[in-house]
Amino acid sequence: MLLREVEYARPASVDEAVELLGANPAARPLAGGQTLINVMKARVASPEVLVDLNGLEELKEIELGADGTLELGAMVTYSQAISSAECRARPILGEVVAQIADVQVRNRGTIGGNVCANDPTNHLPPLLVALGATMTIAGRDGERTVPAEDFFLGVYMTAAGPGELLTTVTVPPAEGAGDAFASVTIGREGTGIVNVAASVNGDARIAVGCVAAVPVLVRTGSSEEDAVREAVRGARLDPPSDVHASADYRRHLAELLATRAVGEAAGRRRS
Repeated sequence: MLLREVEYARPASVDEAVELLGANPAARPLAGGQTLINVMKARVASPEVLVDLNGLEELKEIELGADGTLELGAMVTYSQAISSAECRARPILGEVVAQIADVQVRNRGTIGGNVCANDPTNHLPPLLVALGATMTIAGRDGERTVPAEDFFLGVYMTAAGPGELLTTVTVPPAEGAGDAFASVTIGREGTGIVNVAASVNGDARIAVGCVAAVPVLVRTGSSEEDAVREAVRGARLDPPSDVHASADYRRHLAELLATRAVGEAAGRRRS
């Protein structure tokens, strides 16, 4: 299906992009376009203005601080993250984005686009919640920082509101933590049925995807299998039932994958 007529803008700076987005409530930022262009073709979304971010080199930077803090510009592609020496400070990032779709998608898809789309089946929302990442959002009134666990508000909804732009994703230093990701997908590179990310450093931060509108954060003071299962079982999981899996099966997978991810993360801990 052909796209409807739409205005196109290519800002030269983040400030200009924010101004364009703020001036028109029906404007949408264009990152890799892997989701937005397809929903526009299906007439699910009809923005009046596309604000193309691909010329903003400042959003494509990856920086590693002396303390191990990792800063990823919102326009960093999956392929960049896979090959980045800086990202090896938190290797789980490269491992997870390498699982997304195929090489063509990974060459175009961006970190910011993935999290701002907030499809409940996406890989990065639960991973960033488990890692305790923070999101920097720019708007006409300046910048603000939001923890990943508060950034995701609902299906396709995030804390980056109209006229605002996600600029940076900040991942804290590992400080000896081990990280892991476990999932069951529809086919080798297909949509997730359940995704689970875990970060273990004494206690465990577990984020479960595909079981609610946003990643479900579960904390437990023990990485023992029984403790993990009990913690996940006690969480507010509200998974859908569809042709791929029932709600009960998704709950079962959430427990199973959580124990798998926590066990692998605990084995990766660095003293």
